[in-house]
Amino acid sequence: MIQVLKVSALYFAGVFAAGFMLGVIRTLWVSPVLGSRAAELVEAPIMLLVMTLAARTLVRRHALARWWQWLTVGVVALALMLAVEFTVVLQLRDLSIAVYLASRDPVSGTAYYVLLGLFAVMPLLMFRQHSARAV
Repeated sequence: MIQVLKVSALYFAGVFAAGFMLGVIRTLWVSPVLGSRAAELVEAPIMLLVMTLAARTLVRRHALARWWQWLTVGVVALALMLAVEFTVVLQLRDLSIAVYLASRDPVSGTAYYVLLGLFAVMPLLMFRQHSARAV
């Protein structure tokens, strides 16, 4: 189980770091030109690529043999992501969870929630793909 937690932390850290850098770029340079919704929608496929590459790399480098271990990796990483978002990020922006959720754009917010779901299952999806190739 310790290995699962380590891989979860690596997955979270890699995707969070990329998301943080992209968030800065989006906020400072893309949003003023395209608007918030468009900027978030432009960022979404990039984040999907980041998640896919991070999960694929971890599956190839770490010997977790069971599907449920990879699902656990994604769920724990999601819990870490939400914990950071709902504490640090919201404190920096001086928002409550309720205000944050209510202020999300309906279109880009939906894309964000879908990405969170994909973030949780991506390690499992990459494990299944890797296992299918190995057979």
